[in-house]
Amino acid sequence: MPSPRLLKGRWSQSRNVYAITTITHRRQRFFDDADLAALAVATLQRLQQEGRCINLAWVVMPDHIHWLMQLRGGTLAASVQIMKSRCSRLSGTDGPLWQRGYYDHAVRCDESLRSQALYIAANPVRAGLAEQLGEYPFAWCRWFDRAP
Repeated sequence: MPSPRLLKGRWSQSRNVYAITTITHRRQRFFDDADLAALAVATLQRLQQEGRCINLAWVVMPDHIHWLMQLRGGTLAASVQIMKSRCSRLSGTDGPLWQRGYYDHAVRCDESLRSQALYIAANPVRAGLAEQLGEYPFAWCRWFDRAP
């Protein structure tokens, strides 16, 4: 059950764009494991294939995920819950994979989607995991030339 503080004022609407951050349990670096990181990427891609969202950008960092998406079907909470539960089930890790809840920001129409997407995709560069945009295998944005 998500923290009431994280749920306060949360409202989702189809076709809105959301920037989401979800963090691993105790900030453990589960996604240092390339197989687990690839599993998380495949899960995000599958949610789009199922029509739940349109992915605009994502990055799977060692201890968290940033995800920019346009909601298409269901609620934001359901999409995040499905993503987290699929990753947990498929990972085979002992104990919890995720912290409870998540952070989200509804992107307003006057904000630049491209800027937000590039900010997300550049997260590995800022963290020292890559030297330039496009090097990190678990980051993608639709405005960058590299296919996921």
